[in-house]
Amino acid sequence: MNELILAVDTTHEFGSLALLKGREPVEEVLLHSPEGFGRILFERLGQLLERHGRKVREVDCFAAASGPGSFTGVRIGLACVKGLAEATGRPVVAVSNLDALATFGTAPLRAVVLDARRGEVYGAVYDGRGEAVRPETVMPFIAWLGTLPQGEIEFISTDFSPFAPTLAGTRFEKAAVTAAPRALAAAAGRIAYGRWRAGLAADPAAIDANYVRRSDAELFWKES
Repeated sequence: MNELILAVDTTHEFGSLALLKGREPVEEVLLHSPEGFGRILFERLGQLLERHGRKVREVDCFAAASGPGSFTGVRIGLACVKGLAEATGRPVVAVSNLDALATFGTAPLRAVVLDARRGEVYGAVYDGRGEAVRPETVMPFIAWLGTLPQGEIEFISTDFSPFAPTLAGTRFEKAAVTAAPRALAAAAGRIAYGRWRAGLAADPAAIDANYVRRSDAELFWKES
């Protein structure tokens, strides 16, 4: 299949863009913009398309990493693809970062973990088909370990080093750990392609962020 997928991830410090033909990445670009992605995103998207002789109107489906991650970053990426999709009349697929990370594993049970700050992690467990075995959650890492299913677990994270010492003395002490790349746009694009072909793409207006937990502003308001 030669359908074009344009995927965006601005959910964390190192974002990425990817252009795919079907499930095959044409090019993936790692982004780093400490001042925020809003100021560079459309320029870099335009450059990516131009390098491959493509126009935005040729894109068949847009994809965005929808979080969890930086609340501002999540909104920037979603707003970008929603605007492009509305302008071109194309559908959008929002893909959880945890779903994307799970694709880098090989074991039948894949425990995906991201630092959620404030002493917590975002975590979920997937099977080999990418189906959720334990749903996305946010809690302290040691508490999350207690929720994991029995069986051989593979941990997947972009940076597992803060969590590794906690495994000592647990049943996960010798568990496999897979380091996923910081660039997740291509992985999100592959998932989006499959969902789009399965009829699961959405109207841009229906796409929403996947925060897993409320923003700091919401938490502080609730506690005040």
